[in-house]
Amino acid sequence: MELHPRIVSAPVDFGAIRSEFGLASDYPAEAVSEARDAVDAFAGTRVDRTDIEFVTIDPPGAMDLDQALHLVRTDTGFTLHYAIADLGAVIVPDGALARESLARGQTFYLPDGTVPLHPPVLSEDAASLLPGRDRPAALWTIELDAAAIPRSVTVTRALVRSRQRLDYARVQADADAGTLHPSIAALPEFGKLRVEDGFDRGAISLRLPAQDVVRDGGNWRLELEPRTEADDWNEQVSLLTGLCAARIMLEHKGTPLGLLRTMPPPPPGAVESMRRTAAALGVAWPEGMPVGRFLAGLDANSAESLVLMSEATSLLRGAGYTLLAELDDPSPDRLTHSAIGAPYAHVTAPLRRLADRFTTEICLAHCAGTEVPGWVLDGLGAAVDTMRRTDAVAGKVDRACVDLTEATVLRPRLGTPFDAVVLRAAEGSREAEIFVADPPILARCTGAPPEGHTVRVRLTAADPATRTIAFAYGD
Repeated sequence: MELHPRIVSAPVDFGAIRSEFGLASDYPAEAVSEARDAVDAFAGTRVDRTDIEFVTIDPPGAMDLDQALHLVRTDTGFTLHYAIADLGAVIVPDGALARESLARGQTFYLPDGTVPLHPPVLSEDAASLLPGRDRPAALWTIELDAAAIPRSVTVTRALVRSRQRLDYARVQADADAGTLHPSIAALPEFGKLRVEDGFDRGAISLRLPAQDVVRDGGNWRLELEPRTEADDWNEQVSLLTGLCAARIMLEHKGTPLGLLRTMPPPPPGAVESMRRTAAALGVAWPEGMPVGRFLAGLDANSAESLVLMSEATSLLRGAGYTLLAELDDPSPDRLTHSAIGAPYAHVTAPLRRLADRFTTEICLAHCAGTEVPGWVLDGLGAAVDTMRRTDAVAGKVDRACVDLTEATVLRPRLGTPFDAVVLRAAEGSREAEIFVADPPILARCTGAPPEGHTVRVRLTAADPATRTIAFAYGD
């Protein structure tokens, strides 16, 4: 494809997007005061596990560190210790901080900064699993066999101390050099085994180009979001914990109580439609190979693969939250997250997501054989409503930020030709979909460009006011 000189935009004001979607700015003073004065309600009963040499893996610059891990190879498999920031211990259930976090639901990420779920004095300091500091945590201990299949799991309240803060690029470089920190030396083997288990479950993971808005001095540019094997390995730790949390809630005897992250199965015929597309593109898809394993084996840089991964987005729609107490049909399709291939729950990001504080408390109580706290029983329904509402808003905010940057970056280049891969041909009233590599843009295109081909398109519109762009194919 033709590469243009690096295209950056003039300064972009993302404040208008904050206002449009009603994103809160400053925290109420009473809530900030509670966050500043927060104390551990379980300080006297925690097990001291500061002896475990935890490390954290997060993007560079992140301060809201939810998770710290320690993974070792054993004679029979692996032992995973996974410490999650214990927000349930430091937030007063009926206080101003709890009320404000219920309204916010989750942290919103914009290119010029975050709109946090909790005041930074808590989420980026007192409750964050920063290195060298003792912190209250919900400590998951998962014993796995040689194939990294979990054999036992428990979660309890503990005191932990992270030893080192790592980022994905550092972990990848250390893995390539054979110099991984001892606390995660087994992570590559573990991660690969867990990925294989996902394929066996029917898990589906897409690798479509992900756009990222990056600051460039006082301006902004679009990049493809970097993704390393280390990202995948670390993701498997979180996924495993969510699978175990769902199992704890589903296997608990008594009144069903729990919250699952679910996704319905692909629509009837969607996989067969993909098979026909693969055949038309000349891409071999062995009979009986699950769609997840097929997609994982594609060359992410080829035009044919981009087309197939774009079509695969139709398989993964309808993600939501399912309350077990309200479920009248406990069939597997209603309990399962189809992209993961099993029941799954959010428990690993309580600093950034409201639901995790509630689900963690349920798992802690079930493992300890105690009653689930009243504030969880009383507030779970409202928390789910908030998550459903704010998930929809978060997706719109992400899209709006990218759309605004696209339009601002491209506005000076109206009429310019670009090379693009045609992801989907036009059909009826639906325009074709294209991917432009430089700058990385997914967009609609008028005309009738042929699917799976690299074609020349022309930029016909770029309007920051409406956050829209348009391309045309042909004369």
